[in-house]
Amino acid sequence: MNKNKKPIFNVIRHNRGILTVLILQFVLLSIFSPVFLSSSNLITLLQQITNNMFIALAMSLVIITGGIDLSVGAIVALVGTLVAGLIINQEVPMVLAILMGLSIGAIIGLLNGLVITRFKLPPFIVTLATMNIARGAAYLYSGGSSLRITQDAFNKMGTYRLFDIIPIPIVYMIIFIIIFSTLLSKTKFGTGVYAIGGNREAARLSGINTDKIEINVYLISGFMAAFAGVVLAARMYSGQPSIGQGYEMDAIAASVLGGISMSGGKGRISGTVIGALVIGIVSNGLNLLSVSSFWQLVVMGIIILAAVIVDAQKDRFSKSK
Repeated sequence: MNKNKKPIFNVIRHNRGILTVLILQFVLLSIFSPVFLSSSNLITLLQQITNNMFIALAMSLVIITGGIDLSVGAIVALVGTLVAGLIINQEVPMVLAILMGLSIGAIIGLLNGLVITRFKLPPFIVTLATMNIARGAAYLYSGGSSLRITQDAFNKMGTYRLFDIIPIPIVYMIIFIIIFSTLLSKTKFGTGVYAIGGNREAARLSGINTDKIEINVYLISGFMAAFAGVVLAARMYSGQPSIGQGYEMDAIAASVLGGISMSGGKGRISGTVIGALVIGIVSNGLNLLSVSSFWQLVVMGIIILAAVIVDAQKDRFSKSK
């Protein structure tokens, strides 16, 4: 019985700070908004965080290696628009169109990884460039207009409800949380990810193929952004080239809030999950309290800044010990 409880205790112990914030959010919002704790709102909240969660899970791997991926939001837009266009305009079979979209996302991630590792360029610059390329490609392909899709089978990928209660994106989210938790904590690949972020040269000298792992991390990031783009297009009944702006910042914020160190080598998927929940609750709560969307941007900016400051202070404290 103790063994079964141990993982839960570990999650609580490693995420005490962010869990405290999460609990305070629940308490305060339940006081100020009686709607907040209703089952319908909690389900809505979980559905709202799914896209950020898809991206943040992969972003966590990228940041742990000491990198960053700014292209994910643009990949969401490109893949969602491309898949919708392929089905509507080119009459490509739905499954093939989805596979093509996911492949495009993975290829962009692969290219990010190859350029970063082969030319030893800063991930910030490389992914900033591919962000602009992907965003521009989305506008070029769609002509700047949204592409509405009414194919029921496709739309159900984002709107179907399991047992007529649980939106299917929440099911995807739970599956990916389990996959990424296992990948990072139970595999040689996960060990390599931590080793690269902790000390790249030491990892290389110990026999770890650092380039291969780093390339795969960016490939995974591109794939997860593409998956988010497909699900979002299905939920919105359309592919929109303007969608996804700021998604990379939300994913970074969720990761850093959850304890993923921007300097690399530290962090857990459980923290990222809680961080994404905190960000989702902020947005949901502000909507329930009828706070202007402009103020919501200000609040999110403050949260991101606070998360980075706290992360920097933690690193200084750990180095001084």
